[in-house]
Amino acid sequence: MRRTWNYLPLYLSPIIVLFALSIKGTAKEPIVLWPDGAPGALGKDPVDIPTLTAYLPAKEKMTGAAIIVCPGGGYTHLAEHEGRPVAEWLNSLGVTAFVLKYRLGPRYHHPAPMQDALRAMRLVRARAAEWGLDPKRVGILGFSAGGHVASTAGTHFDLGKSDAKDAIERASSRPDLMILIYPVITMKEKTHAGSKKNLLGPEPSPELVTLLSNEEQVTKDTPPTFLVHTSTDTAVPVENSLLFVTALRRAGVPVEFHLYERGPHGFGLGLKDPILATWPARCADWLRVHGFVASARVVGDS
Repeated sequence: MRRTWNYLPLYLSPIIVLFALSIKGTAKEPIVLWPDGAPGALGKDPVDIPTLTAYLPAKEKMTGAAIIVCPGGGYTHLAEHEGRPVAEWLNSLGVTAFVLKYRLGPRYHHPAPMQDALRAMRLVRARAAEWGLDPKRVGILGFSAGGHVASTAGTHFDLGKSDAKDAIERASSRPDLMILIYPVITMKEKTHAGSKKNLLGPEPSPELVTLLSNEEQVTKDTPPTFLVHTSTDTAVPVENSLLFVTALRRAGVPVEFHLYERGPHGFGLGLKDPILATWPARCADWLRVHGFVASARVVGDS
């Protein structure tokens, strides 16, 4: 009986996440990042037009924080289970979510996905008042290759172009925090080969490989980061997260890392596994520490 009770929270984790997803926010029509065409666009088809889809929590739950969600997919597609369900989970915490549709390979290579992510950060900040958001609490979350997009935003940002005619370009593109779930980080030995080829092309220069190996681009200004990975991930080796954690520690950047002993790649919110399903709760706690989610009320508080 005691053993069952001890493990009860693990078995309840998927139920808790499913309950959170049942509290749906409001999805808006996609926002085109560049109404006059994205830089380097090769056409005017949907694949050429990066967008953001906003998911707004109920007004009474809103914390004023926002997170941009970057689904994975090896830089060839966007995994649906890493988009809308994640936005709805964030809404259940009172966080406004924006799902990013970024440009993909093999049609697009670097810098297109990075440009899309940085533009998304600027757009949310520039229009923060429209959604009732705090422009100083805008983060980014990415899975797998989307984790590479997110970590690229967190290591290749700028603070805005003060002389830009476009008001959006005057806003900072630096995320205030990053959440990276089984992320692709490096383009070197332990990379995900498909993501590397689709992002950098078949024969990238050593300089380009280093530039997009984000563990080598970490500085003291890199945002605080939360990471999740499993030791048995056969698609994106756990060394990707380990390299990034080491770089963050070396630079003095706050980091929280959850390494699960077992689990496949691409588990999303972990709803099929009671152990992996615990990461959203750990992440919510971390978001409370950073002021993105309201602190839980302690029993006995007045």
